[in-house]
Amino acid sequence: MAILKPVILRSLQRSLRSLGGERAPVLAGHKLLYRCNLECKMCPFWRREDELLLGLADEIRIMESLAAAGVSFLGFEGGEPLLRADVGAILREAHRRFHTSLVTNGWLLAHRLREIAPHLDLLFVSIDGIGERHDRLRGIQRSFERAVDGMRASRSQVPTVISHTVTRENLDQSEQVVELAERLGVGLTLQIAYDYRTADPMSPDRAALRPVIERLRELRRSGAPILESVEYFDAILGSWYGGRPWRCKPWLTINIDPAGRIVLPCYVLQEYRGTEPVWTVDLRKLWNQYDWARFEACNRCALACYLEPSLFRWTDLASLRDRVVDGAIHYMERTPRTSRRRPTPSG
Repeated sequence: MAILKPVILRSLQRSLRSLGGERAPVLAGHKLLYRCNLECKMCPFWRREDELLLGLADEIRIMESLAAAGVSFLGFEGGEPLLRADVGAILREAHRRFHTSLVTNGWLLAHRLREIAPHLDLLFVSIDGIGERHDRLRGIQRSFERAVDGMRASRSQVPTVISHTVTRENLDQSEQVVELAERLGVGLTLQIAYDYRTADPMSPDRAALRPVIERLRELRRSGAPILESVEYFDAILGSWYGGRPWRCKPWLTINIDPAGRIVLPCYVLQEYRGTEPVWTVDLRKLWNQYDWARFEACNRCALACYLEPSLFRWTDLASLRDRVVDGAIHYMERTPRTSRRRPTPSG
């Protein structure tokens, strides 16, 4: 695993040098579909009908556009990505160009693991409570059992991280989810439910949420396997309770919907509804002409994919290593794996 760290750092350094003071996306998220086999209360996406899904050739067109713009990390999500028969082929092509991740509900994980694991740097498995609580929030019985069984299989094949959404219905179980991550020997990433217009309102009461955030920050300081930095929790507490907003930098992340369209300014405000196909747009030109300033004080969400990258200067590599690279690699290096080497991109 030690070989991965300099690979990621070199990739990020190249991206940073290429910017030359310009804005460009470094992280990318792409929904492969909206369809899902679970029905989570707080999620708006499974409620949508998919358009005609893109084939591998168009998925590669997306990847080439993102790589040309300077993207280093590409994360796949849904819906449930493992419902796609071609997900292994898509991941294989992505891993030739990017550091890759995938978010799954875990139901099909054990079954699809062999074809996806060689092409992933991080695997996120959604857990929103313990046992019956998780099943109730996810809408399907045995979803907790299937997800945990999937992680037991995946943790020796690919660095595995629990993705936990804090809602009004599981506030009392967040610490138990931390304990589950410790027992399984996996990492943990947290987000606080955001009330999408097209989903059940599930965001926690602010007064009840505060001690939970403070406790999670304490656990992070004491060595719990939480990927978010202490500063992440400080920023939420300062903004929502202390009147000290953090400056959002949504331009660091680009999101692509299942049809290949760009979602602007971020997937939270647009609920993942895109506009133009990414391969028809000069991304570097668009990113430097778009009016990002009006969204800098938003602070409406606490999603780590926006908040965490916004907290540091991307010209400060020491800070970069601490907040993004070392945090993720710490959990990668805890996980034994027979081979972590991946193909070197041509050129």
